Amino acid sequence: MRQRIPLDAYDERPREMRTYLANNGWNFNKKACDMAVSGMRRKNPATGKLEKIEPYNKEQVEDLLNKYGVKLENNVGYNFVYVCNMGRADYLKSSITDEAHLALYVKDVIDDPDNEGGNVFRKWYADCIANEEIVDWDEIL
Repeated sequence: MRQRIPLDAYDERPREMRTYLANNGWNFNKKACDMAVSGMRRKNPATGKLEKIEPYNKEQVEDLLNKYGVKLENNVGYNFVYVCNMGRADYLKSSITDEAHLALYVKDVIDDPDNEGGNVFRKWYADCIANEEIVDWDEIL
């Protein structure tokens, strides 16, 4: 089987980013997750306006998964917390109808065999680049 090299392997990276990746790989630590989740918005169906979500912390996400008997096999760091909050912000009460399906969504994303190796974090970082958002790597180390 041929080894796939991600396209970002050849990007020039600031020293702080290299340090972050050396410590966490392409995965969320608590500080990175908190920063990423703090910017999440949900469209209020009544007003049509984007509103900040009240993020779930690690314990709340663990409680949600336990409540519905969902066990993650491939989680690293805070990836599952990011995915849960993203699901709440973007899909809950739409394609994710309730909390039970939110828990299953987290499992589907985290345990997806095509999604190994930090793809959740890479997607977040690609979104930051696309939106011209600067990541303060020192802040999340």
